[in-house]
Amino acid sequence: FTFEDIAKLDSRAIQEILKVVDKKDLVLALKTASDEMKEKIMTNLSKKAGESLLEELQFLGAVKLREVEGAQRRVVEIV
Repeated sequence: FTFEDIAKLDSRAIQEILKVVDKKDLVLALKTASDEMKEKIMTNLSKKAGESLLEELQFLGAVKLREVEGAQRRVVEIV
């Protein structure tokens, strides 16, 4: 099971994940995620939370791939 596989889950499952996942890990994990994955996450957040997440993603500068992969691994562990 990989981070990108989360996009295959139904909305209810994603909402449960979003309740418990660390928001900083989520932003970092989405840095290299596909547009499909980002869209799936955004549609399961409130409008305000989605805007906040997008804003954080835009202001997130250069990040080491190792850090992104670590954040993705932590999110997958929660799943």
